[in-house]
Amino acid sequence: MTDINFNNISVDILTVPLFIEKGVEISVLRLDKIHPLISGNKWFKLRYYLEEAKQQNKKTIVTFGGAWSNHILATAATCKMNGFNSIGIIRGENPANLSPTLLQSQAEGMQLFFITREQYSQKIIPAELNTAEDYFINEGGYGVNGAEGAATILDHCHKQSYDKIGCACGTGTMVAGLINAAQSMQEVIGISVLKNNTALQEKVQSLLQNEDRNFQFIHDYHFGGYAKYKSELIDFMNMFYQQTGIPSDFVYTGKLFYGFYQLVKNNSFQPGCRILLIHSGGLSGNSSLEKGMLIF
Repeated sequence: MTDINFNNISVDILTVPLFIEKGVEISVLRLDKIHPLISGNKWFKLRYYLEEAKQQNKKTIVTFGGAWSNHILATAATCKMNGFNSIGIIRGENPANLSPTLLQSQAEGMQLFFITREQYSQKIIPAELNTAEDYFINEGGYGVNGAEGAATILDHCHKQSYDKIGCACGTGTMVAGLINAAQSMQEVIGISVLKNNTALQEKVQSLLQNEDRNFQFIHDYHFGGYAKYKSELIDFMNMFYQQTGIPSDFVYTGKLFYGFYQLVKNNSFQPGCRILLIHSGGLSGNSSLEKGMLIF
């Protein structure tokens, strides 16, 4: 199996006409290039959980997600690479046809258990899974270990070169890690991809090591909610690819890049501001779109 390749990580400076016009320098930390299945932030959020599981002599990793979850796929591939069994507890009934994400997860050796959405919201775990050999990881890798792993993302760039650091937010695990790792004079900006994500602030706060940090969350660019999109977003993703050569996904990074494009357009940043955006991978999520919608 292909190893994680950190040498592939690059920092791409964007030559988008709008950014040049406004005098704002935006770069992208290309975590999407480290692995075809464990792309972006997923490995970073999983790394310390797996270390702990090894220390506890656990044999099986159990985690949670939906039918199109990049976290589920990344966990399956990471477990195969590290000699763990893997089990995914999937939100919703077992469909007649599995999504490409779940099919690939099965191909990586993951066993799937489907539970109702109500059971999922209550985190009801099938009794047969709760054994001494099982190690549980929350949805999206949420937790202290996940945030500590996400903090190491900034080891792969000269973080001191930037005034602001931006990322897309789901569970808040990655943004919490970035806030912990950022320098005191830097601001971290999270673009929420969920509608009415009112719990984000509290969830992130619970993972912070230092309250004296500068960060904010923006809730204006979710396009209707998690994994929702409009033609405006798809058109932007195609335009962004044409201008930068950087592919994005409609669940996370497309909304991140769109959000910052709008913020620059609305003069939210002073000329000379230097911004680093984290490409969190997840491009496999685009497989749910109709062919031809995206040009990459």
